[in-house]
Amino acid sequence: MPGAPCSAASQGRTERHPARPGGGFGARVAAAVGPVAFREPTAGQAGGRPRPCSVTSDPTGAEIIGVDIGGTAIKLGRFDRQGTLLAEASVATPQPQLPGAVAQAVVDAIAELDPERRADRVGIGLPGPTDRQGRLARRAINLPGWERVPLADWLEPQLQRPVVLANDANCALLGEAWRGAARGCPDAILLTLGTGVGGGVLIEGRLFTGPDGAGAELGLIGVDPEGPPCHSGNAGSLEQYCSIGGLGRLSPLEPEALCRLAEQGDPGALAVWERYGTRLGQGLSSLLYVLTPRLVLLGGGLSAAIEHLLPAVWRQVEARVLPESREGLEIRRCALGNGAGRLGAARLALDRWG
Repeated sequence: MPGAPCSAASQGRTERHPARPGGGFGARVAAAVGPVAFREPTAGQAGGRPRPCSVTSDPTGAEIIGVDIGGTAIKLGRFDRQGTLLAEASVATPQPQLPGAVAQAVVDAIAELDPERRADRVGIGLPGPTDRQGRLARRAINLPGWERVPLADWLEPQLQRPVVLANDANCALLGEAWRGAARGCPDAILLTLGTGVGGGVLIEGRLFTGPDGAGAELGLIGVDPEGPPCHSGNAGSLEQYCSIGGLGRLSPLEPEALCRLAEQGDPGALAVWERYGTRLGQGLSSLLYVLTPRLVLLGGGLSAAIEHLLPAVWRQVEARVLPESREGLEIRRCALGNGAGRLGAARLALDRWG
């Protein structure tokens, strides 16, 4: 994957073993999943089809809605065309996460987020591949009933706005490339470490999704053929070792408790993060040989423990990957946190309709 190194001016100094992120682990990974709650952000904060909907004829004034659908929370933001967050919301994902119930939750949340209909387009990130046109949710392996769901067709008559869909990790990478840690980096990959392990790939400044929109499922690569079963069918996938469930196979403690103990220097907790980072580094090493990015971003809830897991990741990378395939490599935590997906979804809609 050719490309220039990340701009130092836009990215700042690289730390292989970064300083401890501020705040407690719980504060860094928690997502609001209660009733709809809105707040106005501080100024400058980043981050057969019935089609009676259209985009505005005034491209300088139109606003955009970005939506990030997750297993426990649906996060939404209303943005201007420069990516400034104007209003935001988070609502609980209906349980079980059936497509119809989730679609209705999105419609209701957008109605409250944008009662004056200032936004004229909507981008949505989903935990699974979509078709290349951004119309169909092809599959979400960790959500029930999500196979070939025509979500854009369902939503457009209700929202009276055009809708485009994409994989949530792809959206997160778009957001980081627009206003976050991948800004100025044309060649990057992102891994989201949470309920599952998602991935996104940027090649020469363009998002890679494959010929049918299902490319770059980085969390589903094989790590151990004798490993735990995976919903994808690929037993021993990276997701089975580096998701929250995979961490649970290493310790009965919750991630928050493990991180707190590691911060206190507890040997057992540190050993768990060492084992976790080792598996992550093994999977990442294979990806580096294929993609040779300049930047690897780690996002999702478990990335809050990056200072505990990153040393083991680097040890694996340096032992397994030839210097030529990791030249200039940087590994960092995402800068936008849980806001990357909704920002990237907004950028997706901006790019689609200009």
